[in-house]
Amino acid sequence: MRPRLSSDTPMARSWFQPTPDSLWIRFGETPRQRVANLFHLIWTIYFFIDLMDGDPLPPRWLAITLLAFPTFLFLYACVLFRPIRQAPWFGVAIALLGLDCLYAGHGGGACFIVYAASFVGLNASLRIAYLRMALVLAAFCATARLAAGWPWQAMAFLALISVSVGTLNLFYRANAKHNAALKLSQDEVRRLAATAERERIGRDLHDLLGHTLSLITLKLELSRRLIDRDPAAARHEIEETERIARHALAEVRSAVTGIRATGIAAELASARLMLNASLVTFDYVSDVPALPERVEAGLALVLREAVTNIHRHAQATHAEARVAVEKGTLTLCISDNGRGGVGTEGNGLAGMRERVKALGGTLQIDSERGKGTRLRVAVPLLADERDRRPPLSVDARQLAS
Repeated sequence: MRPRLSSDTPMARSWFQPTPDSLWIRFGETPRQRVANLFHLIWTIYFFIDLMDGDPLPPRWLAITLLAFPTFLFLYACVLFRPIRQAPWFGVAIALLGLDCLYAGHGGGACFIVYAASFVGLNASLRIAYLRMALVLAAFCATARLAAGWPWQAMAFLALISVSVGTLNLFYRANAKHNAALKLSQDEVRRLAATAERERIGRDLHDLLGHTLSLITLKLELSRRLIDRDPAAARHEIEETERIARHALAEVRSAVTGIRATGIAAELASARLMLNASLVTFDYVSDVPALPERVEAGLALVLREAVTNIHRHAQATHAEARVAVEKGTLTLCISDNGRGGVGTEGNGLAGMRERVKALGGTLQIDSERGKGTRLRVAVPLLADERDRRPPLSVDARQLAS
């Protein structure tokens, strides 16, 4: 005799555990979307609309309710937790459940049709999605008219609601795909910037160390030959080799200092992608000036944190960033037209202040409520850094295109 499956068996647990390609897992980065999908269950109150008629309900109405409503909740959970490719089939099951309720005289079954119309179009093209919705609504109209005697006005109203909800669902899904594509583009920009930086460092190290190491090798070979015949000359060659090695070490340290996780140009391009995903217009300098290596990495991190704050909290429609060198001072200005009113500083602003302070600069924030936020970073340059040529011939917009 086969054992009876209990609710705590592995099979039962795996069925209700979200799969990696489920809607629930995809909403992991946006917890609000998870809450919204659970909040949508509030509209199931219309499943009990027959209670508002005032007329006595037949005994079978309660039996249908006790059977149909838990079944709907189970199918709704399957839409969220099972693979998204299976969601349209669960939507069809919800539609059949609603049609059965209507045929049995339970008017609340029409509520399930709205949910079904929003699910049958998932994981399909726009044309296929509307075709599926049309088939569901055609079956609803036929059942509501022939079995329940609904007037055409009521059927048209519910069909309009179903199409509207289904269209909104398709819009949200298309927007999610668009955001995912933008995120991939942003990651690709940073990857290309990091690859270019690694290649530059590799070339610099090769140019620095190739000749120097060859010279050290020759000096050591000469010292080995002279050590028995002319110890003084061998000692001199060893001292020369030590001097060359120390000089090479200093050059390597100087080159390594130039390693940057992300340059300003790449960070500006990434900021544009992120803010465009939030429907925020981002304007920035196209030709980034040649920045000192010691400050570019720190300013890139400050820029990233500021743009992240705009994306998450500012509720802005426009933002801009400017990098300039004025009178021996490097300035980075980032502003937006959001809600402003930045009061207490969180970890993000505190981290920006620490980075700017480590560079010997200052950070000024102007954030009047309702008038946006303006952040200005000023870093004084050293004498040799002021003599740099301003244009770097790096166009941040080319990285973003």
